[in-house]
Amino acid sequence: MALFKTILRWAAALLLLALAALALWLYAPDKPRTALEAAYPGEYRMVLGQRVRLRDTGPHAAPPLILLHGFGSSLDTWEPWAKALTGKYRVIRLDLPGFGLTGPDPTGTYSDERTLAVLAGLMDQLGLPRATFIGNSLGGRFAWEFAAAHPERVNRLVLISPDGFASPGFAYGKAPEVPLLLELMPWVGPRALIRANLAPAWAHPDALPDAVLERYRDMLLAPGVRRAILSRTRQTVLADPAARLRSISAPTLILWGEDDHMIPVRNAQDYLRLMPRARLVRLPGMGHVPFEESPDKALPPLERFLASEAP
Repeated sequence: MALFKTILRWAAALLLLALAALALWLYAPDKPRTALEAAYPGEYRMVLGQRVRLRDTGPHAAPPLILLHGFGSSLDTWEPWAKALTGKYRVIRLDLPGFGLTGPDPTGTYSDERTLAVLAGLMDQLGLPRATFIGNSLGGRFAWEFAAAHPERVNRLVLISPDGFASPGFAYGKAPEVPLLLELMPWVGPRALIRANLAPAWAHPDALPDAVLERYRDMLLAPGVRRAILSRTRQTVLADPAARLRSISAPTLILWGEDDHMIPVRNAQDYLRLMPRARLVRLPGMGHVPFEESPDKALPPLERFLASEAP
C-alpha cells in the first residue's frame, strides 16, 4: 500500500510538472508598445477617439488607394504592393481597430458600423472625398460594406478573398458562440500554434517565411489586441449581404487564389451573382493572401484594373 501511495504521489507530481511545462510553453504576455512601435514604423492619428496607426506614402496629388488587411493582420501585410504602387498612387494603409498597433478601441465597440465610421473619419482627416478601396478577407468585407454605405466616397473596389457571407459558426442575425478554449487567447501565443493557424492562408505553407510569422505574432501580442479580437468575435453579427452587394455601383475587381484554404474560390460566384459591375480574376497557385505570398505574380491584374478608364 505504501508503495502504491508513493507511485500515486509521483504520478501527481509528474502531472503537475507536465501541466506547468505546458502552461509555460503556451503563456505569452503582451509585448511592450514602445518596442513594437520602434520595430514597426507608422504615423498615428486620433480618429473618433481611436488612435490609428497608418502609413501614407506616394504623391498626395495622385489617385488615393486605401488598403484594408484581414483578421489578425496589420498594415505591414501590404508592404510589397505598397512599394510597387507608391510611384503612381497615394497608398494609405492602416491597422484596423482592434488589431496591430492601432490596438483596442477605447469605446469597446467592434461593430462593423463603428469600423466604417473610423474609416470615414480618417478619410476626412486626410482630406480625401473619394478613394479606391482594396480589402482582403475581413478587410474585404469592410471595403464592400463601405462602398454600400458611402457610394459617393468610393471610386473603385478591389476585393481579395472577401468575407461577408454566412459560414459554419457564423450564421446571420446572431453572434457566434465563442469556444471555451478561445477564452485562453489573451494569455497564449506559442509560435507553433500561430503558424498552424496562419498556414491555411498560404497555398504553400512550407514557404511561409519565419519573418512573416514573427510579425503576425508580434501584432497578436501587441497590448490588448488578443482581448480586442475576442470582443470583436463576440460582437460580430452578420446580416444577409445580398441587398447591399446589389446596391454597389463602383467598378469591382475580385481577386481570388485558387488554392485558398480559408475561403474557397467557389465563393466568388456569390459576389458575381449579386454585383453587376464585378469581374473575377482567379490566381492559380496562390492562397488567401496572394499580395503577401506571391506579390509580383498577383499584382498585374490589379495594375491593369487601376489603369483602366475611369468609371
